[in-house]
Amino acid sequence: MNIPDNLKYTKDHEWLNVEGDEATIGITDFAQKELGDIVFIEVETEGENLDKDETFGTIEAVKTVSDMFMPVAGEVVAFNEELESTPELVNKDPYGEGWIIKLKIADAGQLDDLLDAAAYKELIEA
Repeated sequence: MNIPDNLKYTKDHEWLNVEGDEATIGITDFAQKELGDIVFIEVETEGENLDKDETFGTIEAVKTVSDMFMPVAGEVVAFNEELESTPELVNKDPYGEGWIIKLKIADAGQLDDLLDAAAYKELIEA
């Protein structure tokens, strides 16, 4: 299981790569394996300010549809448009080309509530 040490994680199986006051967000390797083949990703919140735990989009696999939740409050500033035509990038490269959104962080203090790689690994192995 790939769990990069340089990222932050949520209990909802999302990862964040924080750079200054912006973060790139996607779903973890564990999540994409649990979902199976991803066939569609919808994010209609670009340009919106959302609170922590609000839904920013949905991810659809052959077996199920799941909501994706904001790990911290902020403005959705970009959506990975490559995913419109090739959603399987999330399966192939969840921490790279399969990123889903970028956001401008509204409250950096909320980052303290996220998991580090070791804590996330404990969560999925429990």
